[in-house]
Amino acid sequence: MHTPLFHRATCLLGSLMIMSHAALSSASAASSPVSVYFGTYTGKASKGIYLSHLDLATGHLSDATLVGEAQNPGFLAIHPNKRFLYSVGEMEKGGGVIAWSIDPKSGMLSKLNQEPSGGTGPTHLVVDPAGKNVLVANYSGGSVACLPINSDGTLRPASAFVQHTGSSVNRGRQEAPHAHGIYTDPANRFVFVPDLGLDQVKIYRFDAAQGSLTPNDPAFAAVAPGSGPRHFGFDPKGRFGFVINEMVCTVTAFGYDSSAGRLTEIQTVSTLPEGVAVHPSYSTAEVFVHPNGKFLYGSNRGHDTIAVFSIDPKGHLKLIENEPSLAKIPRGFGIDPTGQYLIAGGQNSDNAFVFRIDPKSGRLEPTGQKVSVGSPVCVAFLAR
Repeated sequence: MHTPLFHRATCLLGSLMIMSHAALSSASAASSPVSVYFGTYTGKASKGIYLSHLDLATGHLSDATLVGEAQNPGFLAIHPNKRFLYSVGEMEKGGGVIAWSIDPKSGMLSKLNQEPSGGTGPTHLVVDPAGKNVLVANYSGGSVACLPINSDGTLRPASAFVQHTGSSVNRGRQEAPHAHGIYTDPANRFVFVPDLGLDQVKIYRFDAAQGSLTPNDPAFAAVAPGSGPRHFGFDPKGRFGFVINEMVCTVTAFGYDSSAGRLTEIQTVSTLPEGVAVHPSYSTAEVFVHPNGKFLYGSNRGHDTIAVFSIDPKGHLKLIENEPSLAKIPRGFGIDPTGQYLIAGGQNSDNAFVFRIDPKSGRLEPTGQKVSVGSPVCVAFLAR
């Protein structure tokens, strides 16, 4: 007959074993390398999509290998089920969206099919959080489209297409609409499209089940004339939205009303150090909010830095630092899903550099890790 003390000891031992197993499983997951896919502009140094692996324990980034041949797969998006990847084919004529399957062991890509993007110069895409559609922005064509996804990852022809119209004050860059990015809100009810040519972030009501895009009321949020809005991001809680403005090197912060799909400007700040004017060779490119929602990162091309901002509880931005990107023309960068590392790609230096992110200050520290990859313009992470 077992005593109560024996039962308590047995239960304690069992609990410790369960906790130990959970800790080992967590440690194993944390030590698993993260796949890093690079979208590129093809040419002498690149033939398509490349893959590296990031060791989260050490920050080591493995050599990049070609995993999918394609012409100018400049931007990439990974399906929520982690089985499929989608890339643009950024061409001035006959642009398209390519569907790929991801080999779960090697990370190699196999082309599934390709569908027209509905316009010329497709430059950005996203998979909606429900995994039902790919949304694509066509820069040269000034349009957006929604392409439904089949259960096997293949794409169907566009279920929705919207042509933007109009222009803005800079006749050299804003003579026509130029949709430069496309994003869903966290609830997957609205779609936001920064249009560089219109100085507007277009807003659409989105039905993922139907694959439909309907102009919202309000239909857009405006930025200062001549700004050239490019890319956009929400904080993790969906309270604030941020658009980076290519032509004047600024970021505009918005408060977000998720019930109405409304953006209300809070503040616009420079991405350059205090006292540094916007040189004709300077422009911004990518923007991301850190997974913890406390920091925002934006890339400055020409100045070749990553601007780091703190985000206060009311959505205001404060510049913390401008960290040299080490890469020449940092068009694309990414933050790993755990928020520990930032990888910046050099479009004109054919390489990518790894930075460690300080979780308290948000500051960046070069790790000394870099890889060679031809003309990287997008960095996408896949954690198993």
